[in-house]
Amino acid sequence: MAGRRKVVALAGVLAAIVLAGPAGIGEAKERTPRATHVPATPENLTYGALPRDASPVATVKSGGVAVVDTIGAVGGTSTVSPEQYFGAFGVRPDEILKDVKDFWASLPGRTRSGPHPLTGPIYVEGAEPGDVLQVDIIGLRTRVPYGVNLTAPFSGVLAPTYPGFRPGDLGLDIPEPPADAIAGLFPNVRQHLIRTGLNRKGEEVAFFSKDVEVPLRKHLGVMGVAPADNMWVGSTPDAEPPADRMQGSGPPGPFGGNMDISHLGEGWTLYLPVFRKGAQFFAGDGHGAEGDGEVSGTAIEQSLTGTLRFTVRKDMELDLPRLENPRAWVVMGIDHDLDRAMRIAVLEAVEFLVEEKGMTPAKAYSLASVAVDFHSAEVVDGTQVVIGTIRKSLFKK
Repeated sequence: MAGRRKVVALAGVLAAIVLAGPAGIGEAKERTPRATHVPATPENLTYGALPRDASPVATVKSGGVAVVDTIGAVGGTSTVSPEQYFGAFGVRPDEILKDVKDFWASLPGRTRSGPHPLTGPIYVEGAEPGDVLQVDIIGLRTRVPYGVNLTAPFSGVLAPTYPGFRPGDLGLDIPEPPADAIAGLFPNVRQHLIRTGLNRKGEEVAFFSKDVEVPLRKHLGVMGVAPADNMWVGSTPDAEPPADRMQGSGPPGPFGGNMDISHLGEGWTLYLPVFRKGAQFFAGDGHGAEGDGEVSGTAIEQSLTGTLRFTVRKDMELDLPRLENPRAWVVMGIDHDLDRAMRIAVLEAVEFLVEEKGMTPAKAYSLASVAVDFHSAEVVDGTQVVIGTIRKSLFKK
């Protein structure tokens, strides 16, 4: 916390945004006028990294809109082809995106730094270190009517590498894949393909089972910018950076990245500190739905298309990402230690109330305790994310 944020009015930034309409199934059909389309072709994808100063796959002006295609983090990175992987769940070949097939075919020539195929970097004209990149999430659409969730006896928060694990802790009674399983596939036990679509009420849901429908909360788990030269975040506090200091896509940090916050959906605005010329924005890890925490280690991993507006803010300074919609501001704390992440989130909330609402630190801390809602948004990516929601309805002006 540097305590250097300028006092700016953040309210109302979404008032002029025209949303892309109700969410539908399949690829986005409408295109915002003059939007830049960024397809998820192999040349536009990095594998598990937010590289610094990579050549832009697209460039937009401040205030410009991009329609960004992404591919899911599961099914296109397996040791078997997407046709074999998804075919094990009954998915037809014509239901599999060409982007996913092409990315899988490109894997032998790639270096993998993390788990996510990411679209980018998108350069934003005029963005300089010290600025803030405002990303308005105008719309999100599913590209395919299914996604995958993974489970294992010791995955997610149950993993031996998770900070809460203690010697002797037991995992879940989830069977091992059969000895003849291809690529470890054990459908409906280790891997769960979940269909999505419209239910009889016209609501977009995930058909978890014949008795359970989960409302979709589409969001991009990874939204971030290229980090500074001296910035590197590992999956554990003592992890050494690789020789090339490539920032992997697993743990989130001040640059954003794999925040996995379900709020990052349609109608929200994300603010990211800028560390490099052009900001160099990346997106991926699409989710159809996710419970806060993402406790098994995955959500409904699904290919999405995002319609995003990028605006360079030279009237703001931030140390960590922040969110906003017409109803609330959301601050966050990110750290390997969950308690530390909570502390950082509280300090961020206090700082916001002091600098944006003119409160004394004492009054801001008091309001944070009686009216700001803090909870774990994501706990399985090495660094953990705690968010604090400040409702705008608390304030008369």
